[in-house]
Amino acid sequence: MGQDIKDLLKKEQLHIKKGLSDGHEARFLERLEAELPQEQKVVKRSFSFYKIAAVVILICSLGIMIYQQLPGDSVDPTITIAETDSKEATKTSPKSLGDISPDLKKIEDYYVASINYELTQVEVSEIGKQLFESYMQKLSQLNEEHKVLQQELTDIGPNEQTVNAMIDNLQFRLKLLYQLKEKLNELKKSENDV
Repeated sequence: MGQDIKDLLKKEQLHIKKGLSDGHEARFLERLEAELPQEQKVVKRSFSFYKIAAVVILICSLGIMIYQQLPGDSVDPTITIAETDSKEATKTSPKSLGDISPDLKKIEDYYVASINYELTQVEVSEIGKQLFESYMQKLSQLNEEHKVLQQELTDIGPNEQTVNAMIDNLQFRLKLLYQLKEKLNELKKSENDV
């Protein structure tokens, strides 16, 4: 039963047609189209509009980032333009020690911060209220003197005497608050002893 295919083909010639029958290809294509759904033609959109928009957005964001990173001569909105009229120039706000030099600004800031801190630390009782008010009167007088010195600094310009007087004024105000605090503590102790 087992025959060799080569021997079988040699003995018997099969009648194999060399070509397809007439109309076979046409029938095959008709049948294929009937069985398979027809593909709809996909309209290929041009994405060039989206590409252009993406490039524009990229360039704008890079420009904004670079602009923010570059140091520039920015205009400070708090700076006002000085008037050319000499009468109006004298009406400008008084100068402080910080306007003269950064070192003097540090000194002034130190004393002002210390004065404000000491004022917040003062505890006033009913007995010490009168003492507190008298010290506050002295402080207000020193504040007025400080304003006069600031105006002098603005009008005349910086000089050693004015600068020293302003620093002395700040020192005296701070010493005055230390004295007030000490006196109030003494009053408090005397209250507790009684």
